[in-house]
Amino acid sequence: MTSPGHPHPTGRRAPGPAEGRGRGAARRTAPASGPEPGRGSGGRVRAWAELLRVSALFSVPGDALAGAAAAGLRPGRGTAYAVGASLCLYEAGMALNDWADRAEDAVDRPHRPLPSGRIAPAAALGAAGLLTAAGLVLASRAGRPALTAAAALAGTVWAYDLRLKHTPAAPAVMAAARALDLVLGATARGPGPRRTAVPPPAGRAPAPVTSPPAAGPGADARTVLRVAAPAAALAVHTYAVTAVSRHEARGGSTLVPLGALAATSALGAATALRALRKPDGTAALVPLLPAALYVGTAGTPLLHAALHPSPPLTQRAVGGGIRAMIPLQAALAARAGAVGTAIGVLGLVPLARTLARKVSAT
Repeated sequence: MTSPGHPHPTGRRAPGPAEGRGRGAARRTAPASGPEPGRGSGGRVRAWAELLRVSALFSVPGDALAGAAAAGLRPGRGTAYAVGASLCLYEAGMALNDWADRAEDAVDRPHRPLPSGRIAPAAALGAAGLLTAAGLVLASRAGRPALTAAAALAGTVWAYDLRLKHTPAAPAVMAAARALDLVLGATARGPGPRRTAVPPPAGRAPAPVTSPPAAGPGADARTVLRVAAPAAALAVHTYAVTAVSRHEARGGSTLVPLGALAATSALGAATALRALRKPDGTAALVPLLPAALYVGTAGTPLLHAALHPSPPLTQRAVGGGIRAMIPLQAALAARAGAVGTAIGVLGLVPLARTLARKVSAT
């Protein structure tokens, strides 16, 4: 998420430091897109859509849904709160990203909402603060563990945008944000059911109230292991795509796209092999489709960028990595046995493609 990108490329992500400069350099002489600064309600809506990169939002819900599936939870009220919190924190990171980069964007990307004057910097910073607060409030409704995960995610997003984006630690920070986003969904239980005391009939002693048995340490350890694997998968993918995004401005890197290609291929192969080894009949083959879609979406542009490391092809590789997040989330949910969740997440792919034609995700 930014969420972070999160890549964002993450997608829940704020774009990497080189990403914005690369796209701006490619379009430095292009006229500013969209309406005149601050003119008309339609222009204002368009400006906020660009600032928040709404087309990248579709890469966010799958984090919490995959986390819930890994923890063995059926999607419910707690999961809905986690998805809402994740979306808010992701968009907070997007607004904060442009606020922090407003001086660079004034030179490299003057058409962006802040340097073009369509949105005031104070408004972007205020939106980042309000969205962060909203995300934490929603997470609190999903329980204390979810609030803890959301607070860690919010701290990671703000630290990335304000301090760490231009450091060597940036890919690792973005990877941590995506992993925390999945943990948020895995820990979201929602408000517990309330039991109303019913007075006993006259002359009969009240029955003792029993509590459900608490899960033992062994069950907790198994849950942690189930969640750790998909969280690590999202982190590896995010790290790889963020590392590639740092070369968007100048290109010239062959090893980084090759390394990212190796990582994404390994993730896809691991998901597919596990599905083939399950003795569950045709249902075990469900993860194969999103795994294949993931490798194709991420791998093909990465291969092109490795063979011809130009800025445009490197930028396409980053965009492919952002879009590939959705089938990866679906594959992880399907691996956990949540077939319905996986199908629902995959349904976000065409929606993301359609909106990306109108509003850039980077």
